[in-house]
Amino acid sequence: MSQCAFPEDAAESELPDGCGLLHTSRKYLKLKNFEEEIRAHRDLDGFLDRASIILNETATSLDDVLRAMLVRLVHKPDNTESDCNLDLLMAVLFTDAGTPMEGKAVHLLSDTIQGVTATVTGVQYQQSWLCIICTSKSLLKRHVCISRLVRPQNWGENCCEVRFVILVLAPPKMKSTKTATEVGRTFATMFLDITFRQKLLKTRTEEEFKEALVHQRQLLTMMDQGLTPSLKHYSISSIYIPKSHQPLQQKDFFPVGKGIREDFARRFPVYPLDFTDGIIGKNKAVGKFITTTLFLYFACLLPTIAFGSLNDEITYGAIDVQKTIAGQSIGSLLYALFSGQPLVVLLTTAPLALYTHVIRGICDDYDLDFNTFYAWTGLWNSFFLALYALFNFSLIMSLFKRSTEEIIALFISMTFVLDAVKGMVKIFQKYYGTSHGNHNADHISVLSLLGLGTSLNTSFHTALNTSLLANPPELTSVSSRSAEHSSRETAVLSLLIMLGTLWLSYTLYQFKKSPYLHPYMREILSDCALPISVLTFSVISSYGFQEINMSKFRYNPSERLFKIAEMQSLSLGAIGSAMGLGFLLSMLFFIEQNLVAALANAPENRLVKGTAYHWDLLLVAIINTGLSLFGMPWIHAAYPHSPLHVRALAVVEERVENGHIYETIVNVWETRLTTLGASILVGFSLLLLPLPLQWIPKPVLYGLFLYIALTSIDANQLFERMALLLKDQASYPPTHYIRRVPQRKIHYFTGLQVLQLLLLCAFGMSPLPYMKMIFPLIMMVMIPIRYKLLPRIIEAKYLDAMDAEH
Repeated sequence: MSQCAFPEDAAESELPDGCGLLHTSRKYLKLKNFEEEIRAHRDLDGFLDRASIILNETATSLDDVLRAMLVRLVHKPDNTESDCNLDLLMAVLFTDAGTPMEGKAVHLLSDTIQGVTATVTGVQYQQSWLCIICTSKSLLKRHVCISRLVRPQNWGENCCEVRFVILVLAPPKMKSTKTATEVGRTFATMFLDITFRQKLLKTRTEEEFKEALVHQRQLLTMMDQGLTPSLKHYSISSIYIPKSHQPLQQKDFFPVGKGIREDFARRFPVYPLDFTDGIIGKNKAVGKFITTTLFLYFACLLPTIAFGSLNDEITYGAIDVQKTIAGQSIGSLLYALFSGQPLVVLLTTAPLALYTHVIRGICDDYDLDFNTFYAWTGLWNSFFLALYALFNFSLIMSLFKRSTEEIIALFISMTFVLDAVKGMVKIFQKYYGTSHGNHNADHISVLSLLGLGTSLNTSFHTALNTSLLANPPELTSVSSRSAEHSSRETAVLSLLIMLGTLWLSYTLYQFKKSPYLHPYMREILSDCALPISVLTFSVISSYGFQEINMSKFRYNPSERLFKIAEMQSLSLGAIGSAMGLGFLLSMLFFIEQNLVAALANAPENRLVKGTAYHWDLLLVAIINTGLSLFGMPWIHAAYPHSPLHVRALAVVEERVENGHIYETIVNVWETRLTTLGASILVGFSLLLLPLPLQWIPKPVLYGLFLYIALTSIDANQLFERMALLLKDQASYPPTHYIRRVPQRKIHYFTGLQVLQLLLLCAFGMSPLPYMKMIFPLIMMVMIPIRYKLLPRIIEAKYLDAMDAEH
């Protein structure tokens, strides 16, 4: 692409007449892949339907040839460009359009595509054909005209023997796959083949010319790599080769422990590097490790406090905040030291709190000791997880396609949003409904606010119908002094604190994209977005509005932090019941652990030290064995904390493609130090109970949940495709699925994913507790849906294209 710039006043210039500046820009274009990119076929079909072909052009000058082609386009019977100005279109094809020195400007083509070959001596141009592209606001739709000259013409450097001219015109506002450049890329890829050009020279009619185009398209489509042999040496790096999927066989699960041994062989040689990378050597990342550790500390501590508070309520103090923090610290510390993928973050989650509540209800109904029944359920869970690891069951997760993983990931993000919204609704129901405040709040027990009774069904119909904080417990009584203010002010302030936490954290998270401050400072503020926002609004709430009572988490100190359950006190029947619950729980662990690890190990994250799915699953089983015996909450890999941890340690670059800015990860610091540091800090947080941790109000926790949900959907392809329904086609990003899949098929696929998401919501957010318990089975059902049902609706090649990683 070239541009001319001339002095405004030539008379005052000391340069010779006609001298100016010429800006030349060259860019490599990938060859059009006719096997993968659906738009290649549609470009050619559109041309064949209203073909503009000049077979024997006698004009010799470039201007005359182009004017003849424009006249052919304008005078077509089906032409809709009533306001088309030939002189204007002719002018924008060249560099001297709009220059102040008429007749003295450099008269060169502005935008062209040519075939090139890199050789030892330099770059060789294919000079027998030329593709000219142009955009004009006066056009309403795209036009293509091909002219075959009677004899070769010499039009200057790199155009010494031109026989074919392809002219592509398009409006400026077009979908990224329909621009003039994209259409030109289609025809230029076809003309790159010298055999095809020789065939076109022999055609005598327009119909023969069209048949040659169709035949060339078939050749390009049928080749395994999308290119004919004569084209391979031009752009072999541009070909997309889908990975072949080998179906799992019975022998893949044997011998026992094979996967664990392979994990050790892959990860053990680089184990020392997990402690030294970024610390020793030229490329140090100490500052990034510190900020990531702080982010991870707050991202783990606050949910741990929230779930600990909930567990304290539903277990009547058997599992409290102290035990939850202690279990989180010990479990994550062991995982950080001995896991194969230390970037994965372990946490207790809402589904685990659900299972804990189910166990509490069963113990109340059948008069069983909670700690013992809880321990047996956890032991059975660990037993099944160990079997899954030894028999290489993690290989089953290879059946989860990217689209399935993103459905589950988006569902988890939605539960975080729902938790925050439900919690805020509960606060408004309590405080905003009356202007007199809740003067009797000190007489209302926490359980009555939650609606938690001794009956399992009653409790689930009222308290945990969506997740742990759906109906947040009020954790402090209202004193007589604060009762006057615990009314609408509390509700409104809680809403402002939640939204303020979200706004500040997300603004700082995006601050690295702003032009302010030094890039290093921008990166630090972005990495510390969560700690800064939590501390800021905790101070604002606790000190700026001391007269307004805010909801804080419940804290009851444990009598004994480490107490082993009496395992022998249960009957065989109760132990058998615990085995059933343990099996369902193991399904949840198996899917969550492997799914989150797969998202952390996604190819776009560019991790290089390898995976360890089987060993990590066995390690999680060992860790939860100890937690079960001591009555501490279970933990497994957490989403979206694990992918966010990877992102925090990543070196990211911004790139521009077709006017769209996107981020790509260059490399990730694969270290154990951040999770080690965060685990130790979480453990030391036991010394901060009850104060100052109780100064963090619950609306700040809700803001944290919204922030985690919002940042987790940044790279979710399902969410991006849902957003396409609201976008103008000209704003569509040039992603791989936009290029390779018809737009209608993309929307069909998105709609089917949304239906699967609603199915997950129907079970995962059901008010019936036992429907939630079989939620892991519903996630497994999505495998046959993807492999058996969806190919009956959408062609398999399009499904594979949308499930591709790039």
